[in-house]
Amino acid sequence: MHPSRPGRRADLLRIAVEAMVERGLEPEYPRAALDQLGAIQAAADDHRLDDLRDLPWCSIDNDDSRDLDQLAVAEPLTQGAVRVRVAIADVDALVPRGCPIDDHAQWNTTSVYTSARIFPMLPERLSTDLTSLNPGQDRLALVTEMVIAADGAITESNVRRARVHNQAQLAYDAVSAWIEGQGPLPAAAQAAPGIEQQLRLQDGVAQCRRQRRRRRGSLEFETFQPRAQFDGNRVVAINQQPQNRARQLIEELMIATNTCTARWLAARGGASLRRVVRSPERWQRIVEFARGFGTRLPASPDGRALEHFLAERHRTDPLRFPDLSLVVIKLMGAGEYVVEAPGAEAIGHFGLAERDYTHSTAPNRRYPDLVTLRAIKALLAGAPPPYGRGELEALALHCTQQEDAARKVERRLRKSEAALFLQSRIGQRFDGIVTGRGDSGTWVRIFDPPAEGLLVGRAPALDVGRTLRVELRSTDVERGFIDFAYVHK
Repeated sequence: MHPSRPGRRADLLRIAVEAMVERGLEPEYPRAALDQLGAIQAAADDHRLDDLRDLPWCSIDNDDSRDLDQLAVAEPLTQGAVRVRVAIADVDALVPRGCPIDDHAQWNTTSVYTSARIFPMLPERLSTDLTSLNPGQDRLALVTEMVIAADGAITESNVRRARVHNQAQLAYDAVSAWIEGQGPLPAAAQAAPGIEQQLRLQDGVAQCRRQRRRRRGSLEFETFQPRAQFDGNRVVAINQQPQNRARQLIEELMIATNTCTARWLAARGGASLRRVVRSPERWQRIVEFARGFGTRLPASPDGRALEHFLAERHRTDPLRFPDLSLVVIKLMGAGEYVVEAPGAEAIGHFGLAERDYTHSTAPNRRYPDLVTLRAIKALLAGAPPPYGRGELEALALHCTQQEDAARKVERRLRKSEAALFLQSRIGQRFDGIVTGRGDSGTWVRIFDPPAEGLLVGRAPALDVGRTLRVELRSTDVERGFIDFAYVHK
């Protein structure tokens, strides 16, 4: 990009494509995959499957999401229990293993989301249409059925194939505003009988599950993930995505589904891909970090104690909590995929306080979920496992690596998006907070718009967590650099 020309959305798109290639991801579909796509028709309706189309299913996702992987429906039982069904799109019905589209999906292993362009794992004709659980369409799905007791415990679960029909496509922010009494019931929910009651019931179950997991040591973080908003070619805003009740609703139902799926596979003797976060090897570093805030953590990893520390810091200092969250996340270590055989000791997911956990709820967007879907379908059909142990081991490593590459692409683009938005505001002053100090310098996060950059020029010694006033000195969209100068008060 020419240094004298303002950055454009087209520049971000080019940067995104280059970042994909640099990280070993394929930004475009190969010719063979496109040829296959042109010949695909809708999946044939299978009348042998359970017909659950008349249930009041609904989806909740981002406002702009078109790749709908899951639906949910609930019904009250006796003694405060609730039966919850979660339907997952049967992507395998149109994307069999070893076809050209599957080969591309297996290489990238995940969709990559940037504001300039989405790089979907599956072509959009599939992920946003033929394999998406779109409203008003009959679809094939895997349905996990769970009975959740009044205390949030899952007392029964099963998995089966079925036919489903999305009665209402809803969005997080509108649903959350309604749940919290700050907005009307979304129009799509008003138009579909029974959806209002569904949302109340599902929210109640989700909050009960969330409280139960937190008592067991599930960790609640708040991360810094700003997102650019465009009007044509211009970035008009940088928004931080807030956590809300509707996001918690879906998160809890998906965690429950992933847990039940892992247990279902293990009970039937199937080796499976598990999503794990190991017990922190750098726990002593976490202990030392907490001690700096006056908190004593146990000598051995303890999720409940760590969650208590996080909750206390969030109450005490919400302004700095995203930065504290990032420190703890880095010390815990990244999640990864592993292969676990029945009877083997489960590694578990330390952050979620779950012993058995897999990824199964997003087969349009994540390849491990498609692998899990195929394993379930094979067991239901009495067929041989679709993947051998060695193949699963190779997939676990590859999916972990490619997921890390995708995160780095998305993070790289967020930096360039912020630089593009701030390009016209050189010389303006902002309130911010020191987020890091090291050999590379002092890092600052400004609050409005949410963006992070490097402190340049002369400045006093500034501790992490110190609030300050800064002036924007320069931006570099190409490299994603933002430079601030300290403003002496």
